[in-house]
Amino acid sequence: MKFVNFLLIIFITINSPIKADSNQNLINELKQGGKLIFIRHAYAPGGGDPNNFDINDCNTQRNLSNSGRQQANKIGSFFKSNNILIDKVYSSEWCRCEETALIAFNDFENKGFLNSFFSSKFAQNKEPQMKRLKRFINNWDGKKNLVFVTHYVVISEILNYRSSSGEIVVSDKDLKVIDTFEIEH
Repeated sequence: MKFVNFLLIIFITINSPIKADSNQNLINELKQGGKLIFIRHAYAPGGGDPNNFDINDCNTQRNLSNSGRQQANKIGSFFKSNNILIDKVYSSEWCRCEETALIAFNDFENKGFLNSFFSSKFAQNKEPQMKRLKRFINNWDGKKNLVFVTHYVVISEILNYRSSSGEIVVSDKDLKVIDTFEIEH
């Protein structure tokens, strides 16, 4: 039992500096610019969207909770406090993504290729959206970073990464994941 406790103490002691170093490495990467930043919308309780979902009516959608709004604020604070330069912020047309982008960055532009294709209603959009997203990325030549506020399914499909609500996933232009950063809600 003493040996297990000893190992646990060593793991905790070693793990904390490693995470701090990882966060600093991510910040350094982002300060270099030219990165793609995929952010899964902040916490919105539930899964998928209601059957009466209407893209033009937030009252029919799954939306951010108060803790989700706080999480979105923390996302924005992460970028501001670390002086990370952003070229543009693009958002899915879903209200939970727009609200995340608005709270975190104060400004965004909608891009349909960031929309969810989770439900069967939108499943046929997956392939054309991914083609448009890849074409958009290939044509981008910014020196700063590009932010995409989107959904689990988009991040999973484009980066082969399973993101949490409010998680920041950073990749290079070749869509290779460099690092991730979870913002708690």
